[in-house]
Amino acid sequence: MGKEKIAITLDKRSIGELDRLVSENIFPNRSQAIQQAVSEKLQRLKKTRLLTESAKLNPAFERKLAEEGLAEDANAWPEY
Repeated sequence: MGKEKIAITLDKRSIGELDRLVSENIFPNRSQAIQQAVSEKLQRLKKTRLLTESAKLNPAFERKLAEEGLAEDANAWPEY
């Protein structure tokens, strides 16, 4: 995957934390630290969206639908 340069503005406290992480060899540089932070945040947002959408489901209806499908499948299976 290709990379692009972007410019961001951070407060001094955040930059200080980034520099501390780099100086402690947790990240090789600021750019890597920010890239990982953004990547992790995007993954969490995806999971949150999935949870939000899943919460909209009606468990009783979903169970009935699943059981309906299983019953139809079971009828189609050959006897052994």
